[in-house]
Amino acid sequence: MNRNLESKIYETDFYRMEEDMKKQLKKNRVITEILQKLEEDVNFEDAVESILKIVGEYLELSGIVVSKMISEEPGFSVIRRWEADGQGGDIDNISKLSSADLPPVAEAVTVMRAEDASGKQKIFMDKCNVKSMMAVPIMLNNAPAMFAIFIEKEKEREWDKETYDFVLDVCKMIQSILYKRVSKNSLVSSYNALKEILSNIGSAVFVIDKYSKDILFANEIALRMSGKNLLEKKCYDFFHNGYNEFRCKSCNPHRTGEYFEEVYNEGRHQWQEIKFTDISWVDGREVSLCVVTDVTEKKKYQQRIEFQANNDFLTGLYNRMRCEEDLEICIRKSVETKKQGLLLFIDLDDFKNINDGLGHQYGDMLLRMISMKLQEISEIEKRCYRVGGDEFIVIIEPEIRDKASDILKRIKDMFASPWYLNGTEYYCTMSMGIVEFLGDSQDVNDLIKKADIAMYDAKRGGKNQCVYYNRGEDITIEENLNLEKNMRYAVSIGCNEFEIYIQPIVNMKTEKCIGGEALVRWNSGKLGFMSPGQFIPMAENLGLITPIGEYVLKQACMVNKKWSDMGHDMRLNVNLSIIQLLRPDVVDTISEIMEKTGVKRSNMVLEVTESLAINDMGRMKEIIKDIKKLGVRIALDDFGTGYSSLNYIKKMDMDIIKVDRTFIKDIVDDDYAQAFIKLITELSAVLNAEVCVEGVETIEQLQTLKSTNVSMIQGFYFGRPMPVSEFEEKFVGL
Repeated sequence: MNRNLESKIYETDFYRMEEDMKKQLKKNRVITEILQKLEEDVNFEDAVESILKIVGEYLELSGIVVSKMISEEPGFSVIRRWEADGQGGDIDNISKLSSADLPPVAEAVTVMRAEDASGKQKIFMDKCNVKSMMAVPIMLNNAPAMFAIFIEKEKEREWDKETYDFVLDVCKMIQSILYKRVSKNSLVSSYNALKEILSNIGSAVFVIDKYSKDILFANEIALRMSGKNLLEKKCYDFFHNGYNEFRCKSCNPHRTGEYFEEVYNEGRHQWQEIKFTDISWVDGREVSLCVVTDVTEKKKYQQRIEFQANNDFLTGLYNRMRCEEDLEICIRKSVETKKQGLLLFIDLDDFKNINDGLGHQYGDMLLRMISMKLQEISEIEKRCYRVGGDEFIVIIEPEIRDKASDILKRIKDMFASPWYLNGTEYYCTMSMGIVEFLGDSQDVNDLIKKADIAMYDAKRGGKNQCVYYNRGEDITIEENLNLEKNMRYAVSIGCNEFEIYIQPIVNMKTEKCIGGEALVRWNSGKLGFMSPGQFIPMAENLGLITPIGEYVLKQACMVNKKWSDMGHDMRLNVNLSIIQLLRPDVVDTISEIMEKTGVKRSNMVLEVTESLAINDMGRMKEIIKDIKKLGVRIALDDFGTGYSSLNYIKKMDMDIIKVDRTFIKDIVDDDYAQAFIKLITELSAVLNAEVCVEGVETIEQLQTLKSTNVSMIQGFYFGRPMPVSEFEEKFVGL
């Protein structure tokens, strides 16, 4: 059978069983609450009112009325009633109906539904606005003394057998309260009513004399569980019959008013909840009411939940959460005994090749085989953990530190042998990082991190080897590894951790915002918020700048499309890295993104750095030409810091020249900077290109630039890079 199908069937049965158990537990609690009302020293009306509220809320009814027939008008006298919030209303009409309107009453239970009703039944239900109802006579001296009417106003309720039986049991309880009032001194009457009630709940019930320990009462379930008559026996005659023995000489249940214990029945292989509560017996004696409930299914459910919380579903090994808990215990043990333990971090080499070459089902098979082999090493059988896709941790506890060499050898031997998959032998080696605890670290997360670092050293050293953590290792290695791991993860989940910030670009003459530059920020779930300078260099080194850059371009296009749709045509600049530009499919990728987003292409400006010309002038010229054919503009970013030649600006047909901020820093007093800006603006006019100056931060810089022919300015004076929503609020009017 397909594993997914098996899993779904298992989950369905599991949740059904869970729901059944919850319903039974809820019903037991309701019965217990009602039973407690039997013992309260209150008048009949108040007791009934409390019971109606409990039952009405449990059955989710519109209302319940307990009333008696009278000969005079009106024909009903309401004793007590209960209605759900906001559903009372027409229920009041019951007490106003004349005897002529009342349907025939009988000693039997009457169930009526509006769609089936006729005659007086229909009149009755229409006047009370009732969709369905159940009327149960409450008997006294073999005649109906009153009626309990259970009402549903909102829907045609089907009174199933479970609800039907429950309602009858409730009415019997009300009846028992009535008997108690009428025959308060009749012990026999009270006892029989109690016996009937307690014999219909789903738990074994005993009444035990607190002092003599005699069993005064046992319901049918208790008798079936014991297999013998328990009356006039001692309580231990039941509890010694396959249950954990109570210590009779100092029996807590009989010394305290409330007692609860969970025990295991060896003979029946069942878990039982046993609860004792002090009550007064029918003859006034102080007794213990003992309720024994079978909670085996609940216990199994708890065990399954615990297994799922602590174990890896695929391999059955403990998971990372359990690993951290156990490691903390082992570290404390190491400190107490002053003995070192070892943490082994194992990562499979080139496991991706197994998945890609044979399929994930064989990759899963290999992981299970490795897990079983690890557990065959008896010293670490319960200290093996799967903490990631193909990552395992093994803890060598301080007490077996002297066996570490042998354990390591057996693990190495495991991976030196081939694995039999798909009818063929395959080799899969591992890289292992090892760290000692007590000496190196006493922090769980720090310890795992150091073992992880050592494992990566093993990978970089050629794989298929074990490397001990070097305490003198530069901390930047650890930081870079963390950065790399988290960046790879962020890219693997769709780059959603990367966010777009926009810095405004302003028209020089009007000083109004005409667009902005989209800049990327990384809001890492584990490392926090980072600016481009903290992660872009590594992204370029790792080859991750391409998916990040494509994600940023797509998000920027979607933002600009939204602006256009709302009547705001504004420019939005997006940076392209040299690595993206050198890809053979760069033009197709840009075209596809713009096609899918539906952005107005004339509003998009793609920024490139002048270093691209150094790589291959001819190739870059063709790429820029093809990109411009898509209908976008091209801006040369950071001009003046690198190649600094106007010749290739002309050759590559740039639309915008962005002068680097280094020329603006001292432009107020620097004649050279002023002359450079003036030269660029004059030449750009000849080349039919606009000039944008970056880094404007003061009013003095702005006033100096106004004497030039600069088209656009950008800098902190007009706004720092800000989230899209903030930019839209300040500059787009959204």
